[in-house]
Amino acid sequence: MSKRILVVVSERGYWAEELVGPLAAFDERGYQVTFATPTGKRARALPPSLADDFVDPPLGRTVTTPEVAKMGRELEASTRLQDPWDISALVPERPYTSDAGYLRLLEDYNRDLDQVAEAIAGFDAILIVGGSGPIVDLANNARVHDLILAFKSAGKLVAAECYGVACLAFARDWDDRASIIAGKHVTGHCKEYDYKDGTGFLDTDFTMGPPPYPLEYILRDATAPHGAYHGNFGRPLSVIVDWPFVTGRSTPDSFLTGNKIVEVLEQGLRRYGW
Repeated sequence: MSKRILVVVSERGYWAEELVGPLAAFDERGYQVTFATPTGKRARALPPSLADDFVDPPLGRTVTTPEVAKMGRELEASTRLQDPWDISALVPERPYTSDAGYLRLLEDYNRDLDQVAEAIAGFDAILIVGGSGPIVDLANNARVHDLILAFKSAGKLVAAECYGVACLAFARDWDDRASIIAGKHVTGHCKEYDYKDGTGFLDTDFTMGPPPYPLEYILRDATAPHGAYHGNFGRPLSVIVDWPFVTGRSTPDSFLTGNKIVEVLEQGLRRYGW
């Protein structure tokens, strides 16, 4: 039976290979893919990720092959990313404790969360795509956190790549505030991969220096003390499977991330890469 994957993509710019890599694995297996964005706006690729001559400053080399660049441009030119799910319409917003009638509003919020669980019941996995965009509209998006928690609570696979892994670090039960990756093994964008300057986002003229936070440090803290972050710097690939999570470090790990998601769903893989 075909699997169903919910793929969450930033509206502020995703890295093309981090979408087309897993998508290639899903398409090959005949999976049904549904896209979702924070407000239902069509996601767009970061321009450098579509150029095979872009030299990544920390790595000192090009990171996108002509073949992958072509795949990214073809996806961008297609209608496939049109009309994604609107996460802001799907997932309720938690009220402020200072809101009038807070108790009733909180009851409504929790009631609506039950409807989210129903909406994702037919899916087998969620994937958070990386790039710099997730820093802006996914990482600290409480609705995205609740969506992730719904998948985890239902015993479904939760996957993320690069800066999308930040969503897993920040997805937490409201009561104990512990990250869902506490005690788990993950990978993600390592410190050595951070730009010194030029971190950019779509739909804004604001380009900053380095990323606003070092993801590696956040992941190390979130997984401690019984789990671990694995940067695998100096190794060509870094993908970690620690059920129910699959995490990919960065751009070159995207195709392997997709393959490991398939292995988890079809072969019961529960551990890989550590």
